[in-house]
Order: sequence, then structure tokens, then C-alpha cells
Amino acid sequence: MVNQEYKALGNSPNVIRELFMYGLERKKKLGEEHVFDFTLGNPSIPAPEEVKTGIKTILDTQEPLKVHGYSPSAGDPEAREAVAADLKSRFGVDVKGREIFLTCGAAPALISVIKALMPEKGSEIMVIAPFFMEYRPFIESNGGKCVVVPPDMGDFRRIDLEAAERLISEKTQAIIVNSPNNPTGAVYPEDVLRALADLLERKSAEFGHPIYIIADEPYRELVYDGVEVPFIPSLYKNTVVCYSYSKSLSLPGERIGYVYVPSFADDSEDLFNAVAGAARISGHICAPTLFQKVIAACADKRPDLRAYDENRRLLYDNLRKMGYECVRPQGAFYLFVKAPNGDANVFSERAKLGHDLLVVPSDAFGCPGYLRVSYCVSKQTIINSFPAFRAVMEELGV
Repeated sequence: MVNQEYKALGNSPNVIRELFMYGLERKKKLGEEHVFDFTLGNPSIPAPEEVKTGIKTILDTQEPLKVHGYSPSAGDPEAREAVAADLKSRFGVDVKGREIFLTCGAAPALISVIKALMPEKGSEIMVIAPFFMEYRPFIESNGGKCVVVPPDMGDFRRIDLEAAERLISEKTQAIIVNSPNNPTGAVYPEDVLRALADLLERKSAEFGHPIYIIADEPYRELVYDGVEVPFIPSLYKNTVVCYSYSKSLSLPGERIGYVYVPSFADDSEDLFNAVAGAARISGHICAPTLFQKVIAACADKRPDLRAYDENRRLLYDNLRKMGYECVRPQGAFYLFVKAPNGDANVFSERAKLGHDLLVVPSDAFGCPGYLRVSYCVSKQTIINSFPAFRAVMEELGV
């Protein structure tokens, strides 16, 4: 016998991965230039030059055991201090290395924090639609209840705080805030986050325990047009940050990220230790040592976003000219497009089977009727896809 819950989860479809795998097979058959794959958020710009030179220097100058051996579970002290120093210099918060727990990317960071904030089965974690689809299994597989705040439609830069207040209960442990957002590319402005902080402070006092914000920030550095991403621990003390260098340094396959538990948060020492314990029972020994050392050298490096910005403008402007309604993204590398026929699944299937145009329907993100189009692809792929976008709209009679 096997665990039936995990078996069901393993068999349940992940629409992004299914479309991606379909695209791989079609590319083998037709050639890459004939398949327009906008499914994955897989960074397409190269890592900063300092990352490449840093890897070479580490490999050439340091002893193999120090490069490839185990580090302390919470991470190499030099890397933790480098992360803390970068956050302190940018946001003016007195971050200490001991408050940083290095992880194998953002997903294990989120899972460890969710586990740590799950005092009993049925504890509730809130998410704001539209949301990264894996939040639900992260929460539910650890015995929690995923409570969805409905989307505030329009530009998706607001939070329906009245709905959130109705949904908060004494079992609420945290709310996940993802900004810049996957799938919309929206950034929550400071006034919205301050209003959320006020709500959580009131509800924490009412129920007699802290309600945390889990700030999921893998896209923090990917913003355009001078938009600034508020640093949530500066606005609400009971914030835990989960971060990944996958997007900012174009290192998704290297699996390096961190949890930041501020010492000024309530029960911070207990919470940090619970995160460490949760990571331990998830099989965490330490994050990849080589890339901890890379982060120690490159924590303050930023991506060159010119290619993403050009793609963003090209795709947004041309789809709008065709008659598509789109949310103008402020960050990340996703365009959230309203399905012109009202049914994102029908649109996605027609695009896939008729034109090898692969776009993700938004139902799994908790906000039906939209399509997520990932523009971290080549400029030529975007240009070549325009006839397919036009054709699908015409075929659906819109």
C-alpha cells in the first residue's frame, strides 16, 4: 500500500507542466520555431557575469571539500551575512545573519514556514487570488486549510480587505502575499500593504495570537517603469520572507534561496527554530554549498532586465492592438490576458491543438477566465506567435 493522499497528488494534473511537456514533444516533431511555448517561468536572460566568474574562482581557489561538502544546516555563515548585509543596505532594516535560513529555493522555504506555522491540523493559511497554484498543496499536504481571498478584479493591485476580514478566523495563522505577483505581474502598493497590516494587527489582538504575513518574493528584483516593491517587514513586524535567486540571478536549477525571520517578529526565536525543524523533517541537510558560496559573493548583484522589458512591451502592445484585454505587468515576466471568449480552458485547448500556441488557463490560479502568458522567451518567439493569437481569436468568433 502507498499513501493515497500523495498518490492522488502525484496523479493530479499540473496544467503548466502538462502543456510544457506537450510542447517538448511538438518541438521534436515540428522544430522549435513552429511551437510558441509561453508556459514556464524559466528565466531566459543569462546570469550576471559576476555569477559565472564567481563560480570559476570558487572552483579554482577553494578546497573541494569546502566547495562540495556539507555546510551548517542553516547555511554557511558568510552567505547568511552577505544576504543580511544586502537586505540591510537596501531596505534600512537591521538584518542579522542569524535571522537567515538558507534553503533549496523558494518552494522549500515556503513549505518550511507553512509547516512551522501549523500548530494543529486544520490551521488556516490564507492566499490571495490569483495565486501560485502550488500554494494549495503546500498547505493542504501539511494538514492545513487553504482559505482563498477572492480577487480584486481590474489591475489586480488591490486586496479585497473586506472579504479577507470576513475569512479570518481564530485558526488563521498567516496570509501569503506574493508581490510582484505570479500570474498577474502586479505589485501591491504600500498603501494596500499598510491597510492589510492594520487588519492583521486588529485580528491578531482579537484572537490573541500573531497572524503572520508570508512574503513570497522570488520576483522582487523583476520590476519595470521605476516601480518599487515595498519591503513588507518594514510595514508589518510579523512578516516572514521567502526568497529565491532563481529569477533574479537566472539560477532556477541550482535551487538556492532563503527564509528571513526578523528578530523583531513575535516569537521569532521559536519560529526560526520551527522553520529549521520543519526543513529537517523534509529531508533538508543544507542548501547546495557551491551556490551558497556564489550567493556570498553575489548577493548584491541585480539582473539586466532590458530583454524582459522589451518582450513585455512587445507582447502587451501587440495583443492590445489585436483586441485582447491585458493587465499591464509591473513586475515578474507574466502577462495576464483576459480570455476573449470568456473560457480560458477552451481558448488554451484551441490554441494548443490548432496552432501550437501554449498558454496557461488561469483556473488553477484561483481566477478563471484569464490566460497566463510567460514572456521570458526569445523575442522571435513572441513575434512569430502573433498570427496564432490572431487566428485563435478569429476562430472563436470574437
